[in-house]
Parts: sequence; structure tokens; C-alpha cells
Amino acid sequence: MSNHKNVNALTAGGVLISLGIVFGDIGTSPLYTLNAIFTSILGVREGVVAHPGSITTDVVLGVLSCIIWTLTLQTTIKYVIITLRADNKGEGGIFSLFSLVRKKAKWLIVPAVVGGCALLADGVITPSITVTSAIEGLTSKFDIPVVPVVIAILTVLFVIQQFGTNLVGKLFGPVMFVWFTVLGVAGLLFIVNDLSILKALNPYYAIHLLATNSKAFVILGGVFLCTTGAEALYSDLGHCGRNNIRISWIFVKVTLILNYLGQGVWILQNEGTFVPSSKMNPFFQIISSHFQVPMVILATMAAVIASQALISGSFTLISEAVRLNLWPKIKIVYPSVQKGQLYVPSINWMLWLGCCSIVFFWKESSKMDAAYGLSITIAMLMTTILVSVYLRSKRFPKYLIAIFISVYVLIEGTFLFSNLHKFSDGGWLTVLIGSALFTVMWSWFIARKIKNRFVKYVEIEDYYEILSELSNDESVPKYSSQLVYLTSANFKTEIESKIIYSIIQKEPKRADVYWLVHVDVMDEPYTLDYKVEFLIPGKLIRIDFRLGFRIEQRVNLLYRKVVEELVKNGEIDITSQYTSLNKHKIAGDFRFVLLEKHLSKFTKLSFYERTIMDYYFILKKLSLSEERSFGLDSSYVDVEKVPLIFVTPDDIELHRLPV
Repeated sequence: MSNHKNVNALTAGGVLISLGIVFGDIGTSPLYTLNAIFTSILGVREGVVAHPGSITTDVVLGVLSCIIWTLTLQTTIKYVIITLRADNKGEGGIFSLFSLVRKKAKWLIVPAVVGGCALLADGVITPSITVTSAIEGLTSKFDIPVVPVVIAILTVLFVIQQFGTNLVGKLFGPVMFVWFTVLGVAGLLFIVNDLSILKALNPYYAIHLLATNSKAFVILGGVFLCTTGAEALYSDLGHCGRNNIRISWIFVKVTLILNYLGQGVWILQNEGTFVPSSKMNPFFQIISSHFQVPMVILATMAAVIASQALISGSFTLISEAVRLNLWPKIKIVYPSVQKGQLYVPSINWMLWLGCCSIVFFWKESSKMDAAYGLSITIAMLMTTILVSVYLRSKRFPKYLIAIFISVYVLIEGTFLFSNLHKFSDGGWLTVLIGSALFTVMWSWFIARKIKNRFVKYVEIEDYYEILSELSNDESVPKYSSQLVYLTSANFKTEIESKIIYSIIQKEPKRADVYWLVHVDVMDEPYTLDYKVEFLIPGKLIRIDFRLGFRIEQRVNLLYRKVVEELVKNGEIDITSQYTSLNKHKIAGDFRFVLLEKHLSKFTKLSFYERTIMDYYFILKKLSLSEERSFGLDSSYVDVEKVPLIFVTPDDIELHRLPV
């Protein structure tokens, strides 16, 4: 609990770290947001303006007002003030939020999975568009091949993930502090030339634009780009703490608004000649030509930081999904001892491939924004649903919860509707990626439900006598001194019938001590507790581990640690019972037995369930084996294949014919 309080403590260092970790995505949105909005307003295609004269003072003020109030309503009120309250022992993110409320209703799994998949799909787009936007800043001064440079930067970024980001992480805060300061100063230098731009602070101009402009929904689709990093803000709660994020957001929001207003002044000054493109991006136009190259370098660094934050967030999201049984078991590496530092090779290279494909396919950031925003809108809607349930669990007044969900379903529903026009222009890509990820998560979750339905439990007390006798029966060859089974039985009085079948019938397994190990994944992130039950003193022992959803399930090490403590306390004796070894006090051998279920062709399932299970077993073949996922050494693990459903003679009707 003290660590939790320390994370939420307000410190200068915490505020600086927040700038580097939390606001990378939303902090790079000025690179492309206004360019994307005015591209859609003018109907720019291949450098040709379809709707000349569409840029007026009211339109510019309306667009800026929409951005300012989106940052206020969506980012400030929903995320910074309300959602950050959903603190799961210092951790944030959609799966942490789901862990807080999942016992309230079974259907909450749907918004959690949909939101998680949408965030992962967004992880493919963000690095592509931010790095490309930054490098395009050089094209106004130099004729450089943008695509190869972007691919090279992205490749280096993904390659270094395997080495951890400790050193890079320490540089994030100062770099982003410089970045936001430059954003604010650059915007302010233009604002002083036309103070009338401050009218955009009045929400009237946003309302007037949306009520009178025929392209209102198209404009909103672009406006949404200014707040796409808000989800990352909540996901990184555990790294920075609520108070540090809230204070640093004040500085970030002020600099973002100043920069957008400065870009607005430049657009008004050049409304007759402005054609949105990579070579006429308002973001780089408000920078003096003498500082263009340094600004591109700084923008590239900020883009890399934004991408790094999203990549790290994707790793965390997948690791949580694995612990919550929403994703196949995959290899997760911990490159440093720092809390939260992890590396998931399969996801890393999947993201790299996706990012490079997008850059090759669209080539320009102005074309990538069509694929950007649609998936994150869906993720935000799912968060709204989960937060409303969380607020209800905390006994907030019903009328306040009703106001919250009504306001944000309306806002985000409107953004979603305004982004639907992007579907045919590129939004289909993120929907396709998100849908593919959803099939994996949903199938893995449902398959586990189907498997659990067919697990038969028996009263373990009924087998105490036979297990004791088997352990002492020297006519049966000893299988192992210490024999360990992983059990899914939640109660100490129960055991799977398949385990009893394995010990007694399939191949009688004599052991000095039988161990049952059960792992219970908790709703809290870093719980690391255990409980020991001596069911048959000296013969049958059960260990229950209570592990947080962010704790790596290294069952082998955890089990060994518990055994060491039990031996140290004199509660058990693991000395080998073989006469020659016992004389020298040699510890007995250990052996794990894993029961691997397979789908019998005789199994009776509906078409839907059969399809889910077939897909599940395909995914299982591609994932880590059971022994590797539990951190077991395969040299002392036996895997026994058992059918998901036993077909007994009672299931068959035979008719004997007369001779």
C-alpha cells in the first residue's frame, strides 16, 4: 500500500516523468490535426482543392473552438478528473478497470475485450502517422525520401525494445518538457500578431460551426485527432500516479492550445494560398525557417517517444490479457528489474510489420489520418461504459452517473459517427485489425468457459485412504518422490476427476508426497500471497497462490520458494525415502504432471462451440506450451493428453442380435 501512496505522491520528478511517459501521443497531435481537418474541409485530393474559399474566419475560429472544448470535455473532465479515480492499487488501463468491476456483471467482458482490441489496433497507426508527420517537416526545405527514413526509424525503435527502455525512459521527460515549451512559445509568437484568435476560447464558435456548416461531421472526424492520446493517459496511471498526471496536464493543455491558436493565426494570414499538404503543414509553417531542421529533429524525438509509450502500453495490455485468460500464452520477457518493464517479442514484431505496411501503403501522413481515430473512439466508448459501472460500485449518486454516461455516450457517439466516413478511406484497416484481435480474445475466453463446463469435480476426501495406501504400496514402482499436479479446483474439498484418474487408473503413480497447486488470478495488480493446506499430513498437500493480474506466473519458482519455507519451518520433510539417498539426507526428486485437454471427435458440441474450440486449439498450437507458460522445466514435466469429454459406455446404445 505504501508503494501505491508513493506513486500518487506529487513530486517535481513525477511531474517531469509524466510529461515523457503519459503525454507523448496527445502531445504530438498538433503535428497533423489541423492539417487533417482542413484537408477534409477543402476536399484536397492530389494537391487539387475541391472547395476553394471554404476557409473563413468563422470556420477557423469554429475548428479551434472545437479542439479546445474537446480537450476540455474529453481529456480534462472525463479522463484527468473522473477516470483517473478508477485506480486499481495504483494501476490504470482498460483491463485494470475491468478487473475492478468484472464481478458486477458478466457482460462487462464485452466492452473490456472490444476496448482492448481497439487500443491494440491503434498501436499500429500511431507510430506510423507521428513519425511520418515529423519527417515530412524536412520536405519543405530538402528533397528527401520520406518512406525509407520513416521505415528506418521505426525499425530501430522496434529493435531496441528487447533491450529495455530504462536509459531512454530517463530522457523522455526532459525532451518532452522542451517539446511542449517550444509548442507553446511557437504558438504564442503568432497569437500576439492577431489577438482576435482568442475568440476561439468561446464555445459559441464551436456550436455555430457544427450547427451551420454542411461538413460538420467531417470536421469532427478530424477534431477527434486532438484527443486520441487520452486513453494512454489512463493506461500509464501506474507509472506516474494520479496527482503527477493531473498537475502536468495543466502545463500540457496550455501549450497545446497556444500552439493550435498560433497555427490558426497562420492559416488566417494565408487563407488564400493555404493548401494542406506535407509541404504546407501549419505546424511547421509557424516555425521560423532558421529553426525548421532543429524542430524536425525535436518533432521526430517526440514522435518516437509517443510511439514508445504506445508500444510499451501494448505490451502491458497483452500481458494483462494473458493473466486474465483473454489471450493465448505467449513469451513475455522482463529486460530489467524496473517495475512495469516488459517485452513481448511476438507483439513487438507484429506491430513493426503493421507500422511498416501502413507507411508503405499510404506514404503520407495526410492519408494515414483516414485510418486513425475510428478504433480509438470505440475504445473510449467502452471505457465510458466501464467507468459508469465503477462509479456505481462506489455509490456515486445515480443522477450524476446518468449525466456522465449520457454526456459522454453523446459526445463519443457523435465522434464515432463522424469518423465512420473514414471507413472506406482507410478506417477499414483498424477495424479489420481490431476484429482479428477480437476473434482471438473472444475465442480464448469462450473456449475456457466451454472447457470449464465439462470439468468434473469429485470430493477429494473420498480418495484419502487410497492415496495413502498407494503412497506406501511398494509393489507399485515409485513414479516420483514429490508429485505435483496443477488444479483448477477453487475449493480444497474438490479435485478434478481427471487428476484422480491419472494418479490411480491411467498409470498408478506412487509418490512420497502428492501436491496440488492452484493459481488464483486476483483483481489487484501485484498481489503475491499463498496458503498451504495439509489435506493428508505428510502425504497430500495443497498450495493456493493468489497472484495479481500483472504478476508473472512462474509456478516452478513460486512452488520451490514455498517448499523451501515449509522445510525451513519444519512443516515438511522432502528428504528422499530411498535408503541409500536418505542416509545422506539427499532431497527427493520432483515431478510435475500436466493434463493437456484435446477435443475428441465424439464430443457433442453445437456448431458455434465446435468452431470456437477448433479455433482455440489452433491458437493453442501457436502459443507457448503449458510447461513453458507456467515457467516449468520440461525435463521434469510429464504431459498427459486427456479428452475434453470422456465418452463412456453409457453414451452408446448397442443392440445384441440373436444367434
